Amino acid sequence: MSILKIARMGHPVLRAVADRVEDPHDPEIQRLIADMKETMKDAGGVGLAAPQVFVSKAIMVYFVPSLRKSDDPDDGEVPVSVLINPEIEPIGDEVVDGWEGCLSIPGLQGVVPRWNKIRYRGLNEKGDEVERIAGGFHARVVQHEYDHLIGVMYPERIEDMTLLGFNEELREYPPETTFRQAAASDDVVAHPDEP
Repeated sequence: MSILKIARMGHPVLRAVADRVEDPHDPEIQRLIADMKETMKDAGGVGLAAPQVFVSKAIMVYFVPSLRKSDDPDDGEVPVSVLINPEIEPIGDEVVDGWEGCLSIPGLQGVVPRWNKIRYRGLNEKGDEVERIAGGFHARVVQHEYDHLIGVMYPERIEDMTLLGFNEELREYPPETTFRQAAASDDVVAHPDEP
């Protein structure tokens, strides 16, 4: 396994729609997945999409650490998982705000509105079909990584640009704001890509 270089915002690979994976069993795809897991772990992230490592393929890796789970039954701890050729759809119309960071935009974070509940489907690394309902942080991480596969980065989703800033400044001078929160979750602060 190898630690891969991470593309930063501005590189064209992050603006392109990723290509579907035709054969999840292809040795190059399997090697890429292993390298992505290792890279995500090394970078201290909770999610990583293939375009972030300069490969325009519809693959994401992610996990939900126990400290991020909430009371929502669809927002529990999730081990490191792989989703290939994902599709997502919102469940209901509840949108919640949460802080997000990104390994491709180091040092910054912003408040991003996301669907609170989604259904996602795709293939796992063995090529088996996966379908799952996710809520809270789990839903946020999957949506964030899915955005990378369609050429969108989280600043494009921010509605109030005063809620984008450098991590150190935001810790020192937290903005006073009211978030749209999920009723079942007290965890407003969420940093997909970064735990």
